[in-house]
Amino acid sequence: MTPVASSIDPDACAVRIIDHDKVATARARMISDGEAQQLTELFRLLGDPTRVQILYALVEVGELCVCDLAAVVDAPETSVSHALRLLRTAGVVRNRKSGRMVYYSLNDAHVRLLLDVSAEHLRHEPNQW
Repeated sequence: MTPVASSIDPDACAVRIIDHDKVATARARMISDGEAQQLTELFRLLGDPTRVQILYALVEVGELCVCDLAAVVDAPETSVSHALRLLRTAGVVRNRKSGRMVYYSLNDAHVRLLLDVSAEHLRHEPNQW
């Protein structure tokens, strides 16, 4: 194969030479198409500032009802309720009923880890966004 120089796209390879061993390794370790789709949906779900604030409130306090969360994120209860429904359906939060009250909490520690790592990334490279 003859290398082809490319000076048009600064993000493209300057010389196109495929490292077949690295490509094979990356392909062998790649997540499945289904996992990639699920991960995309999770990040899309986290792509809303209100939902992220709700999750951070749950990280900090542990468990809150809809009216408390609405007060924390300064949003209407209907919006918070809708956000919680999406988060619960996706398995990110869980709910617990106590009489007429419904309390929400993170479903597991992985959600907290994801939020913590993401926030740390933003703090590490503050000029990137």
